[in-house]
Amino acid sequence: MAAAASSCSSSIANNRSQSSSTSLSVQLQPPKESGFGILWKRKEDEKAWLGSLAAVQQLIGSLTTAEGLRFGIVVARFNEIVTKPLLEGALDTFKKYSVKEEDIDVVWVPHSFEIGLVAEKLGKSRKYQAILCIGAVIRGDTSHYDAVANSAASGVLSAGLNSGVPCIFGVLTCDDMEQALNRAGGKSGNKGAEAALTAIEMASLFERHLKF
Repeated sequence: MAAAASSCSSSIANNRSQSSSTSLSVQLQPPKESGFGILWKRKEDEKAWLGSLAAVQQLIGSLTTAEGLRFGIVVARFNEIVTKPLLEGALDTFKKYSVKEEDIDVVWVPHSFEIGLVAEKLGKSRKYQAILCIGAVIRGDTSHYDAVANSAASGVLSAGLNSGVPCIFGVLTCDDMEQALNRAGGKSGNKGAEAALTAIEMASLFERHLKF
């Protein structure tokens, strides 16, 4: 009887030892999705993604082949203290990227509200590879700001869709004059220059790859 009890105790001890060992080994195993495991998986996913792109045709506009492209610029005269520096930034950028002065036409309109109509007219003329739209809408004390800002944005979008020519939205929509001036050559850069770069890239994309 004593021998049986001893054997039973020994068996229980062995089972406890094995259970403890198993528990310890589980705890020592690194999580399957942590640390180097996640990093390695991400690297493998990235390689697979890049590999899949190798066989896909990619169409990209160029900033180095702007010569010969023609651009129309529609500028709102309202808030000219802002729109004029935006225009100057755009013209300077076009010049840096070898767009000739004779390949640029500037059309002034009274307000940002009228930009879309003129942009569509220029686009449908088929004389330009892209239309750059410049304006400045600054928030006031009434809801007039929302109406003009929304109309300007939808107008430029509709101009591009209806004409089939890229119409670039370079209209500032700011809370106050300080914000607008900062984005017209101030500490936040010149959004007119940035819009001109977009116009060059889109014009190149359409002319080189999307001209049917």
